[in-house]
Amino acid sequence: MDNRDAIGSWLSGPRAAAERMGVEFGYRGERLGLPKDGPGSIAPVGRRLAAVLIDWLLSVLIAYGLIAHRDARAANSWALLVFAVLSVISLLLLGSTPGKRLLGLRVVRLDGNRLGLGAILLRTLLLALFVPAVIWDRDSRGLHDKAARSVEIRI
Repeated sequence: MDNRDAIGSWLSGPRAAAERMGVEFGYRGERLGLPKDGPGSIAPVGRRLAAVLIDWLLSVLIAYGLIAHRDARAANSWALLVFAVLSVISLLLLGSTPGKRLLGLRVVRLDGNRLGLGAILLRTLLLALFVPAVIWDRDSRGLHDKAARSVEIRI
């Protein structure tokens, strides 16, 4: 391997370098037995991020309107708690948060059934910590989903 190959593999990432060497990764969700696309397939990362942003903005509005309307600076402090409560209640009742529902996503167990309360609480706690949510595996599942044995799918 000459220097250009080494630099090229570094720039394109380890997955691209492994694929050039003949490693077959398959599509996202194949290891989990999910379809490649359409309903039931792994939710796209951009749509998942947009759903979290919608949920966060909704949480800020609720925190401002209900809790912190007397002190606007306190709204952001309360927004994380509102976000967590909104996530737990909506995942428990509907299987998706308002942002996920709006964008056609759902959170389910790996076997396709609804998440239980314990898994929802664990997933929400890790999501609120932020860092576990931005570390993904090759199926685009964050550590919060891996810990809760869940997956975000299209509906």
